[in-house]
Amino acid sequence: MTDPDDPARAVEAILFAADAPLTLAEIGHHVGADIEVRAALARLVDDYAGRGVNLVERGGRWHFQTAADLAHILRREKEQPRNLSRAGMETLAIIAYHEPVSRAEIEAIRGVQVAKGTLDVLMEAGWIRPAGRREVPGRPLIYATTPDFLTHFGLESRRDLPGIDDLRAAGLLDPVDLVMEGALSGGARHEDDTDDPSEDTPGQSPLEMDDEDA
Repeated sequence: MTDPDDPARAVEAILFAADAPLTLAEIGHHVGADIEVRAALARLVDDYAGRGVNLVERGGRWHFQTAADLAHILRREKEQPRNLSRAGMETLAIIAYHEPVSRAEIEAIRGVQVAKGTLDVLMEAGWIRPAGRREVPGRPLIYATTPDFLTHFGLESRRDLPGIDDLRAAGLLDPVDLVMEGALSGGARHEDDTDDPSEDTPGQSPLEMDDEDA
């Protein structure tokens, strides 16, 4: 017989009804302070392991998602007019591997000026966000990645970001691509180049190999 007071059921119901991933505090606010949220989540993770839907944590937020080995069943095909531009790829990589960073710090690493439109496109995609201001003269804005960035790339945290050798092994980084290698490691490229934000579209990931995650 189902126990109506089972805390795991309450947490499960909240997560299914939520329109976005929830933090521990947000879950606790909905189900009540007397419920052991962590224990309930751990139980649900075990209950859903091996099923068509799994409970996962991404950047400190919890949500249900299609099991990775079944994602191809629900994947939707859609055309993209362009991939994310080279400037967009390098800028996103720098923010992900060196966050929080200011626009000037991004430019110092890339060796070229960053067009405002490039940052706008990445924010529109939901992959980066303003993360405060650097406490230096002028107090420039600094940028960091978002939980949506982690979810899109299937990462639990930034610690799971692949290294340069991993990207090369997966065929996502050209063996002689010194520009992107510099963006990931922090070295500048120092060449005469200008970003063209018109090349960017927020719908396409610079690292993904499939059309769209389910």
